[in-house]
Amino acid sequence: MNYQVIAHHHIAPDEDLDEVLALYPQLAEAARQEPGNVSFTVFRELDDERSLVIIERYASREAFAEHERTPHFKDILLGRIVPRLRDRWREAYDVPTAG
Repeated sequence: MNYQVIAHHHIAPDEDLDEVLALYPQLAEAARQEPGNVSFTVFRELDDERSLVIIERYASREAFAEHERTPHFKDILLGRIVPRLRDRWREAYDVPTAG
C-alpha cells in the first residue's frame, strides 16, 4: 500500500513570489532522492499564481514519516517555505498498489 499526500500551499501576498517559488524545485529534487519516495510533483494553480499543490507519493506511511525527518523537509519546507505561506493544508490517502 502506497501513501499519498496532497499538500495545498498559498503564498502570502506580501512575500516575494519568485523567491518562494524558487524553493519548490529544491524541495522536490531532494524528496525524489529519498528511498521511500515514489513521486513528488509541484503544480501551480492556473487562476492563482500564489496557489500550489504538491502531490507526493511514498512507499508507506513510514516512508512519509521518514521524509518529515529529513534535513531538506525541516530546512526548505518548514524553515523557508512555511513561514512565507498565508495558508497550508494537506490531505492524505492510502493507495492500494497493483497486484
